[in-house]
This record gives sequence, C-alpha cells and structure tokens, in this order.
Amino acid sequence: MSKDEIFNKIADIIADRFEVKRDKITLDLNFKTDLDADSIDFVEFILELEDTFGAEISDDVAEKLNTVGEAVDYIAANSDKK
Repeated sequence: MSKDEIFNKIADIIADRFEVKRDKITLDLNFKTDLDADSIDFVEFILELEDTFGAEISDDVAEKLNTVGEAVDYIAANSDKK
C-alpha cells in the first residue's frame, strides 16, 4: 500500500471520527493540538488504525505519533497489509 493510500484512509478516519473537513487534513495535522481530541478519542483512533491496517501500535509508539505524517510513516513501515 502506498503512502498516498495510507494517508487517504487515515484522513477518512479522521474526517469521520473527529468531524473535520476532509480537505483540511494534511500530513502536518497534529492529533493533539489540531483535533479537539481527548485521550479516549485518541486511543479509539489508534485502535481503529490497528484494525484498518493490521499494524500493532504499542502505547509507547502511540504517544510519539503527533502528526498524520508520522502515522502514515509508521503504518507504511509496520502494516501487514502492504
């Protein structure tokens, strides 16, 4: 799966889960500052990424994922749905 495809799937999840306009989602979008997400929202989002991409995302890794671009890079490197 290409990084563009991964980005598009992640952007769709963010648009749906956080009610953000799809065209406002970029690689630089910060999960913690640009989305009005609390810790429960973020955990649910990470779980959805794991389900969607078949990637294991540990709590330590999840804490370090700040932007959409970082999530795309992580999924690209760790997904079993390549």
